[in-house]
Amino acid sequence: MARVQVFVVDSFTRKVFSGNPAGVVLGGEGLGEARMRQIARELNHSETAFVLPPEGPDHDVRVRFFTPRTEVPLCGHATVAAHYVRAVAGGTAPGRYRQLTGAGSLPVEILRDGEDYRVRMTQGPPVFEPPLGEDLAEAVWGALGLGREDRGDFAPVQVVSTGHSKVLVPVRRRSALDALAPDMEALVRLSRVLGCNGYFPFTLDDPDPGSLTQGRMFAPAIGVREDPVTGNAHGPLGAYLIRHALVPRGDSLRFRGSQGDSSGRCGYLDVEVDLEEGEPRRVSILGDAVLVFRADLDL
Repeated sequence: MARVQVFVVDSFTRKVFSGNPAGVVLGGEGLGEARMRQIARELNHSETAFVLPPEGPDHDVRVRFFTPRTEVPLCGHATVAAHYVRAVAGGTAPGRYRQLTGAGSLPVEILRDGEDYRVRMTQGPPVFEPPLGEDLAEAVWGALGLGREDRGDFAPVQVVSTGHSKVLVPVRRRSALDALAPDMEALVRLSRVLGCNGYFPFTLDDPDPGSLTQGRMFAPAIGVREDPVTGNAHGPLGAYLIRHALVPRGDSLRFRGSQGDSSGRCGYLDVEVDLEEGEPRRVSILGDAVLVFRADLDL
């Protein structure tokens, strides 16, 4: 019988039952992929991270991410959760590490913050697909339930990735963002056409205090109807804001994004984008976390 340690962590918050919950599993190096999927399905959070030994000299730890339905290459809030658990339960010292993920070997940093920890996750280089054409953009707006008066036509609907792509959808008014009631089946059908499973409508209008943006994220094609606070959406969002001149250009961009109001799980994260020759080149997110519970699982 194998025993693994299972944790539930709320990321992008310091208050339990807010932010974005993730499962974290330590000691799962003997588990096969099928068993990992079963554990993720049982925990039933949007993602569960499995922290595994390194496989080579170019990284310090391997992390695999599973939704209740499938493995995904990278997950922001589960990365924060995994390295927070490494610090508070695994005895890992603050410092810089490299994690091997489905999106490659990426830097991550555990930071001491008083008596607690924060985690900085460096994502992949921004990749911009061409803006969606009029017909596809119309289909995305329609599936999200956005009326013409609320569509943010000041910037395009566009797929952007820093490791796990998202469809970024600008919304003109905060009230329209909060009122969204998407057609989930329509989003699933569109995912097959776009080759992207996550939809991130966002607005610059009336964000939470201290934040620049407010967003929501839907990914029904991978079993996530609505994700409360999404690290892998805010990284692409930072690059997108610069590319489309929605923020002043400089050597870098630092801002706080908020999410989760509509699901009753308010959270926030800090986004850092470094520029070279005016273009976004390196993106990282910085998040808090809080441990909800831990348990042993005998298999």
